[in-house]
Amino acid sequence: MNKHGLLSRREFVIAGGVTAATVLSGCATNPVTGQSQLMLVSEQQEVEIDQEAAPHQFSADYGAMQNPAMNAYVDEVGKRIAVLSQRPQMPYSFRALNAVHVNAYTFPAGSAGVTRGILLAMEDESELAALLGHEVGHVNYRHMASRQSKAMMTQLALLAVVGAVEATNKKYTTLAVGLGSLGSGLLLANYSRQDERQADESGQAYLVKGGYHPDGMVHLMERLVALNTSKPSMLEVMFSSHPMSTERYDTAVRRSATDYAAFQNQKTNRERYMDMTASIRAQKDAIVAMQNGMNALGENNVGEAERQYASALSLQPQDYTGLLTMAKIQLALKRFPQARDFANRARAVYPEEAQARQVCALSALNLRQFDAAYADFDAYDRMLPGNSVLAFYKGFTLEQMGRKKLAATEFQRYLQSNSSDDQSAYAVNRLTAWGYIKPPAPTPAKTPMPTPPAAQPIKKKKNTV
Repeated sequence: MNKHGLLSRREFVIAGGVTAATVLSGCATNPVTGQSQLMLVSEQQEVEIDQEAAPHQFSADYGAMQNPAMNAYVDEVGKRIAVLSQRPQMPYSFRALNAVHVNAYTFPAGSAGVTRGILLAMEDESELAALLGHEVGHVNYRHMASRQSKAMMTQLALLAVVGAVEATNKKYTTLAVGLGSLGSGLLLANYSRQDERQADESGQAYLVKGGYHPDGMVHLMERLVALNTSKPSMLEVMFSSHPMSTERYDTAVRRSATDYAAFQNQKTNRERYMDMTASIRAQKDAIVAMQNGMNALGENNVGEAERQYASALSLQPQDYTGLLTMAKIQLALKRFPQARDFANRARAVYPEEAQARQVCALSALNLRQFDAAYADFDAYDRMLPGNSVLAFYKGFTLEQMGRKKLAATEFQRYLQSNSSDDQSAYAVNRLTAWGYIKPPAPTPAKTPMPTPPAAQPIKKKKNTV
């Protein structure tokens, strides 16, 4: 059992074979269906998962927009829907995220985010309400909890960083930035088609109950399908975690025309939505250029990505996402002074957001500016605690500064959470060399078994008369 009280897959299989009572003790009533379902995660554990993992994912998506009115608007619409759900007591919160790809997601206790990309794609408030209603549906069906996603997310929380460091003969100072895959979805469960159908059904019900036009769900799906046709790479993450199908669209159309035929005069709030999202639509050309840059990164065309992000920054010089992604591109190209410059500019634009600190630190580490690297790693660790990978980076940086005692403390902290990767092997090696870990005793040579004498053929005795 792990620190959160969850059984591993192997432990669950073993426990399931002991007694029926053990299995029944993990059953709960689904808030939406009223039916009993196997549930190994309590409501309190859902809240803990949410609080632990959501901040890392929001930071991976470049943080909440620096637009209080926009965030308040998204939160207002989301909570108007959430209060109508079967679990209104959950600590729901909704925010607009700086990421430019198309996505929306929620964690199990209702911490939800919608990206600039999807806000730009929608055209009225009923679509936004449908989108947030769908995410509230996942919370109410307890889809993430039923998939035991707590264990998954606490493990994947270690990956919510700006890149991966590869072990080379330069001792971890070379950055291999995962630019093509970074973004929403690192910490999130993949829903099944059945999960999506259930979230669609409840989301459309909440939508109508909240006074919105039932076609909000229909139009939302129309836009997603159209975007998937014209810019499929923009929805790769969303459709991998939220599988789409024409059947889901057809079902939404049918429900609107039949189950909700009496609600066709309800509001769409198009004008209000357009007013509230005007600042995002004013950034459209820059957002599209960044989306094109993301496409290029997905195709490993870093040069084209750099051109697209340069174009975006010429239009929006203070865009945090643009500056920070350009810093990552410079890291990928091993232009470390330029990377640090862009990362510092991003940090100045959005000092409360943690990811820029990490990119600054990685840039400084590659420049062998160890004091600066450590200061930024430590700041990141304090701003966004819970990522044990930072302990390794801090330990390594302290080692380069000659501060072995503090380095040993960080390496030991890292080893408490990680035990089977290259960084762990490095940490064990250093701790052993410094005398903090006793080297394993040499395995005594085994005494070889004596070789049995070769079997001699049995001589037949002569018969005597």
